[in-house]
Amino acid sequence: MSDWSRRKLLTGALVGAGGIAAAPWVWKKLQVLDQPRQRVSAFRAESYDADLTDIVTRGLADYPHVIEKARGGRVVLKPNLVEYSDERPVNTNSAVMMAAIAAFRAVGAREVVVAEGPGHRRDTEILVENTGLRRILDGLEVPFIDLNVDEVREMTLPANFTGFGQLMMGRTVLDADLFVSVAKLKTHHWAGATLTMKNLFGTVPGSVYGWPKNPLHYKGIDRSILDLWHAISPGFGIIDGIVGMEGDGPIMGSAKASGVMFMGDHLPALDATAVRFMSLVPERMPYLAVSTEVGATIAASRIEVIGELPDAQVFDVVDRFNFLRA
Repeated sequence: MSDWSRRKLLTGALVGAGGIAAAPWVWKKLQVLDQPRQRVSAFRAESYDADLTDIVTRGLADYPHVIEKARGGRVVLKPNLVEYSDERPVNTNSAVMMAAIAAFRAVGAREVVVAEGPGHRRDTEILVENTGLRRILDGLEVPFIDLNVDEVREMTLPANFTGFGQLMMGRTVLDADLFVSVAKLKTHHWAGATLTMKNLFGTVPGSVYGWPKNPLHYKGIDRSILDLWHAISPGFGIIDGIVGMEGDGPIMGSAKASGVMFMGDHLPALDATAVRFMSLVPERMPYLAVSTEVGATIAASRIEVIGELPDAQVFDVVDRFNFLRA
């Protein structure tokens, strides 16, 4: 008998034996135990002048199977590029991207490319140029692919939370040997927080779904996040939390010096750990809570956090998300 069957049988026995009052608590506990064990790596990084390549390299070393996927393969790094601002930390910092490129090259990637499909700006090249990313990519001879205008083909949505059934998706995403979501630690005025899973909105081609990918918004941001994560199944995630954003994110919030980077191979566990660092409750965040229905892990008791996790910080959120506070 499988562990899952034993737990189901135990729950039924408790209810049948008159333990009805206790059953909801037991069922909740068993649901947590059903979540596969995962690990998340955390590193202190006080500034973008730190040796970030060393940090990313050490993070990768915690996941040998990820290195195996990268070795000899094509690694696609997807940053969070939303809007340019001189005053606010809106985007994945270019220093983090440079470190990720160097680290994946060091473990033997045949090719590393950077790809993004911003939802606000139609002219992606201006955003790449203004953020300083273009200078870094040219210097390192790394190609950039605009996912908004990438060649597309149909991608099946196995969980189909949105009801779309299929989405058109860029071949750069679908053909990657390793797809990596390189996100920013930010609050979000529609989703609560935007991390490695919400970052996947930028994979959806604007040439098909428009700007700012409105069909996905109409179907529900949380449902769309779940479908994209489940269908794309990224192999790794990196969160730039050296300077994050709180309040009215993902664009108009305030800088939050947090001095941390998170990495992991299971995006829900990675995002849940970052959410707890922000003093928010991942079980109250709809897309994270529902992800457990399709095999995700978000429970703290099922996540091993390794490395150097700083003390949690309190991130401000917009009023409608006050219920997320720990």
